[in-house]
Amino acid sequence: MNHFVLLQASPQSPGFGGFQFIFLGLMIVVFWLFFIRPQAKKQKQQKSFIENLNKGDKVVTIAGIHGKINKVNDDGTIELETSPGSYIKIEKSAISLEWTNQLNKAGATEKK
Repeated sequence: MNHFVLLQASPQSPGFGGFQFIFLGLMIVVFWLFFIRPQAKKQKQQKSFIENLNKGDKVVTIAGIHGKINKVNDDGTIELETSPGSYIKIEKSAISLEWTNQLNKAGATEKK
């Protein structure tokens, strides 16, 4: 004997669907505020930092190499003096904003 059970969907309250959209919208706003916006700001700072590199600036690369800029080339590279008379050619994008700021901050406190 075949028994069929009819399942009936329980009716939802009319405002529940709107609450889901509001909750989804709030999640998107929070995600943007805490993840996307700070990352975009950090990228903008890095770009500005790289564009303003000059001869004589003390920098640290993302590989941890410390040096002083000897020459800024037009092809997006710099000549970095790692020790007196030793130069390497690296990409500008290889300069770390955070590590360079830490190096210069530590150097400023030592001079005081």
